[in-house]
Amino acid sequence: MVDSHQHFWRIGGPGQVWPDADLPLLHRDFLPDDLRAATVGIDLAGTILIQSQPDDRDTDWMFELAENDPLVLGVVGWVALEADTAPARIAQLAAWPKCVGLRPMLQSIKDSDWILRADLAPAIEAMLAQGLRFDALVQPRHLPVLARFAERWPDLSIVIDHGAKPPASDHILDPWRGELAVLARYPNIWCKLSGLRTEQASGQAADALAPFVAHILACFGDRTMWGSDWPVLLHSGDAYQDWIDLTARLVGDLDAMQNTRLFEGAARAFYGLA
Repeated sequence: MVDSHQHFWRIGGPGQVWPDADLPLLHRDFLPDDLRAATVGIDLAGTILIQSQPDDRDTDWMFELAENDPLVLGVVGWVALEADTAPARIAQLAAWPKCVGLRPMLQSIKDSDWILRADLAPAIEAMLAQGLRFDALVQPRHLPVLARFAERWPDLSIVIDHGAKPPASDHILDPWRGELAVLARYPNIWCKLSGLRTEQASGQAADALAPFVAHILACFGDRTMWGSDWPVLLHSGDAYQDWIDLTARLVGDLDAMQNTRLFEGAARAFYGLA
């Protein structure tokens, strides 16, 4: 397996202000040895480490942490894309061998159209020049905007994190369902099957996610990649193995090739891993 989406943080670490004490299951350090302990007995070939803080200091810390750790196959960092210094910063990060992409925290930006700003163009051009991918941390409000962004940058590889965080707690499929299907028509857009359990309300049955999972897989097919969203996953009450088992149940009868693509091959292909 290749996990396309996991995080590390150290409480009080450089630039690290989330999670706080309001999230007691998450409010502790999560580091590579913790991930190894959580995945004992799982054939985990490696992971993609994703930023969790909109801060250069956290991104630098991640690259240093991952540099000599074989479990981390790639790192997706953060850059202030609107800054005049963004192209130089992107070139600096791309010099790290494990740098595979960047992720602005769009869900935390009030302006849903922010990603279409003209002053972001130099940063996006720098990403393309360095061969980096774009992780889209979006909510359903961003989906029409993301379509325009994909049209503007057809050579930029984009992956939607967590299925765009559909309103699973209320079991509302539309308009998320139709807007996600539109995005799937763009060949440069992929999707992560991750983070859905934490979109449910406390105590909701995991099997209620079945129509959301089925729609993501039907739309994106072999451009769908599995991710744990560990350790955020723990907030739902699930362990790492629980989300693997639940995903296998919800996706139904996949043949061996489809199963390998979902749990390993798609992440390798998207992030350019060997």
